[in-house]
Amino acid sequence: MESKEEDVNVGANKFPERQPIGTAAQTESKDYKEPPPAPFFERGELKSWSFYRAGIAEFIATFLFLYITVLTVMGVKRAPNMCASVGIQGIAWAFGGMIFALVYCTAGVSGGHINPAVTFGLFLARKLSLTRALYYIIMQCLGAICGAGVVKGFQPGLYQANGGGANVVAHGYTKGSGLGAEIIGTFVLVYTVFSATDAKRSARDSHVPILAPLPIGFAVFLVHLATIPITGTGINPARSLGAAIIYNKGHAWDDHWIFWVGPFIGAALAALYHQIVIRAIPFKSKT
Repeated sequence: MESKEEDVNVGANKFPERQPIGTAAQTESKDYKEPPPAPFFERGELKSWSFYRAGIAEFIATFLFLYITVLTVMGVKRAPNMCASVGIQGIAWAFGGMIFALVYCTAGVSGGHINPAVTFGLFLARKLSLTRALYYIIMQCLGAICGAGVVKGFQPGLYQANGGGANVVAHGYTKGSGLGAEIIGTFVLVYTVFSATDAKRSARDSHVPILAPLPIGFAVFLVHLATIPITGTGINPARSLGAAIIYNKGHAWDDHWIFWVGPFIGAALAALYHQIVIRAIPFKSKT
């Protein structure tokens, strides 16, 4: 019996936890060691299949994102009233739900950006090279254009008659209001991305990497609930560009600059806030 008890004790302690979890992790005195910043330009990436595979994943994800979300918008627009469709809440769920699903599917391949503003924020934080950032943004925009194009191909008359899902500043709001809504909305999204994928938190709490797509998708959902009445909610320049190009009517381009400038400013502010205030990276001793 004693030998059996000894075997049980040895077995129980044979594979100890590599990282403390929960509140135990918060008592660790040793700080997490930051990974080195990504190089500004990495020539070796251009010779790697994983680099091109990641871009293809971004293209497909953004294509699917625009296809489902713009199709949902068209369904709401064609309904005689909001009660006869999923309404604004349904549109918000479509955007947030697709981001949740697509980030989950592509995070292991490309990081699951699906948004030039997210890519820009991560680039400013030195999480990826300029080469990869530009490549991602191009593939995201191409995917968005194709996704909106397929929706128009299904129902061209309905698509053109109902605005094509293009982002515009709504009547009663100024351009400044629209720009502010895009800046704050993108800040919420990119700040959530940084927090949900924080390397220190991932090392401390083993459950976070699995749940990371959930808060990101939920942030997109909440921002859409708040800003659909103002701008239709851009917070994603590729999404705005794809819908504008396929719809291609004058008023879709009048305020289009807002849906690039706003998200990029919001992403930059979120990156600075997370890196400087939350993580205090510039103030850590380099030992």
